[in-house]
Amino acid sequence: MALNGPQKTVVQLVGVVVLMGGLAWASVPFYDWFCRVTGFGGVTQVAETGSDQVLDQTIKVRFDASKDRGMPWEFKPVERIMELKIGETGLAFYEAYNPTDRPVAGQASYNVAPFSAGYYFDKIQCFCFNEQVLQPGERVMMPVTFFVDPEIIEDPEAKYVHTITLSYTFHEIDLPEGYAALDTGDTSGAETELN
Repeated sequence: MALNGPQKTVVQLVGVVVLMGGLAWASVPFYDWFCRVTGFGGVTQVAETGSDQVLDQTIKVRFDASKDRGMPWEFKPVERIMELKIGETGLAFYEAYNPTDRPVAGQASYNVAPFSAGYYFDKIQCFCFNEQVLQPGERVMMPVTFFVDPEIIEDPEAKYVHTITLSYTFHEIDLPEGYAALDTGDTSGAETELN
């Protein structure tokens, strides 16, 4: 059965709407994949182990911390700047403190500046890979293990980078489902190390 003019137009419009919906749905995972593969927007890479090559050339890594509006934690880097050899594994800590009288869950988002260095900044382990829950009065030291890939010196844009800034922003999130506050008594001054 052949479609007449108005029926053909309706079928084409429905097809366009379905196509646009599919593209909109696929755009978020595609963009995430694109950023992770290319380092676009300062997205870092994830590595299983450290680099097998360490260069004599050094690079500075600055550590930045901020909180989303409404996040009650105190959050800061323990060390503001670190100088290490390109390819050398670094270990930095961020400190978080929950001054409230309730448990608070948080998730860190992150990026690297300049953006051209994102592809070469590899995290081996990071607190940002998981959500964090802090009890009332709890203070934690959160580690990030990383290295700068030696291939950075071959990149025409990134090879002139001498300082990389690693920035984290903590956002309050809902407590995990079924989460019950731990009855830990007085946790003020308690210090914990998280992954």
